[in-house]
Amino acid sequence: MKTYYTVITGASQGFGKAMALEFANRNMNLVLIALPNSGLRQLSQFIIDNYQVDVKTLELDLSLTESCYKIADFISDNNIPIKYLVNNAGVLSRGFFEDLDAGFILKQIEVNVTAPTLLISLLLTNLKRTASAGILNISSMAGFFTLPQKQVYGGTKAYLTSFSKSLGKELKKDNISVTAICPGGLNTTSKLCYQNRIVGWITRESVLNPEKAAIIAIDAMMAKKRVVVPGFVNKCFMVLDKLLPEFIKDWLTNRAINRFPKVA
Repeated sequence: MKTYYTVITGASQGFGKAMALEFANRNMNLVLIALPNSGLRQLSQFIIDNYQVDVKTLELDLSLTESCYKIADFISDNNIPIKYLVNNAGVLSRGFFEDLDAGFILKQIEVNVTAPTLLISLLLTNLKRTASAGILNISSMAGFFTLPQKQVYGGTKAYLTSFSKSLGKELKKDNISVTAICPGGLNTTSKLCYQNRIVGWITRESVLNPEKAAIIAIDAMMAKKRVVVPGFVNKCFMVLDKLLPEFIKDWLTNRAINRFPKVA
């Protein structure tokens, strides 16, 4: 059994769970982090029983800054060598900015921006000791586009992508790669699966299953790629965004905004 570990945040469900299973399938020990009562312990036991790797778990809320310090202390106190860090935990929002609760906005920034940035800072010395090491930040295509009702989410993901690219250049000398994967839609919950089935054909074609996206993301990190947009249709969206004139993109955005009902 390998002695190195992969740290995954938001690991109990959806994309994080898919990545935990894929890393375990690749014979990697795990430190899994997720919210309390989110199914983390059951997942941990399943992985231990079926993949014969070591799994350590922490149930913490990453919207609280002290949680990042608790993770770092746990890893240090238990002398856990970290080979890969996957910053997957995130908070998605859909709503007009004027209708969003200020506390929720701050929570979204804490989880999507503060937590991954601080965790990298706190675990960087550990990663340097196990180099070549890798950091995988789960960003989103929303960071490239101006999407109605996803303004804070898109802003946090734009930060994460830009941060990853700059940090990757700095850490190249330390043999630590930084990869940002920017998926579109993922079938991570029953609600999202239903929503993804009733949208238009092109949008449906852009949606990936988390198991497939996990393989793409981990392979990209292993190959030391900087920014990855998974899926052929999603890559086409990226090209179209560069080719379409601004007034057409504004028209499409305004059309989308008018389709959403206002919250009373």
